[in-house]
Amino acid sequence: MKTIPALLITLLLATALLPGCTSPATDALSKTSASATPAETPNILVFTRTAGYHHESIPTGVQTLRELGQAEGIDVTQSDDPSLFNDASLARFDAVVFLSTTGDVLDDAQQAVFERYIGKGGGYMGVHAAADTEYNWPWYGRLVGAWFHSHPKGLQTTVVRFEGDEAALANEWQTTDELYNYRSNPRAGVNVIATVDESRYQGGTMGADHPIAWCSNRLGGRAWYTGLGHTDAQYADAVFRAHLLRGLRYVIGRANAC
Repeated sequence: MKTIPALLITLLLATALLPGCTSPATDALSKTSASATPAETPNILVFTRTAGYHHESIPTGVQTLRELGQAEGIDVTQSDDPSLFNDASLARFDAVVFLSTTGDVLDDAQQAVFERYIGKGGGYMGVHAAADTEYNWPWYGRLVGAWFHSHPKGLQTTVVRFEGDEAALANEWQTTDELYNYRSNPRAGVNVIATVDESRYQGGTMGADHPIAWCSNRLGGRAWYTGLGHTDAQYADAVFRAHLLRGLRYVIGRANAC
């Protein structure tokens, strides 16, 4: 009779070790361990340095990204200090947003740091004048996808058509913005997610296929760009905010659809 309890104990222990089988004590330990290691909060750097034209909408853009980040559980750090582009500092961030940057904003050493950062899987998001940045840095041209060439005088109203999965945002979204023409059509090297209809406004130079937003991952990390975002009013538009949120979720790796 003394061997029966020992046999039961042996069977219980063996059962606890089977795949998918846990004892109440094991369940409690698993729950304690999980709660002791919460998921790390993503962190993004919003870089706003300008060495050329300075957009008055930059503070509104920063605030919008903060609001989207708060709703999505993303920490947002804003700075126009290029000294943050060192290996140790950038390692803190899941992605870097160039928010209407203009001109030559990084020196050669800082550019090399950013290339390493993206090459190791860091994310990049460019908004509006990010395409009016670093014309003498060929690598950046490939990252942003296409450089700014010109824009029609003033603000113009047109229809934005979203492509692919992003079409869920709106079938045809009418918006008023500073509509960029680019030095080249980026479609061959990126995934275009939105175009503008040049037939609805004056001053477009790219023809029937005029991309205005796109994404890629050809340089090691995820890259996402939108040419929209010139005005304060744009950042209050629900469709544009949803557009930006999709970009944020893509570049931090939270979503595969850009």
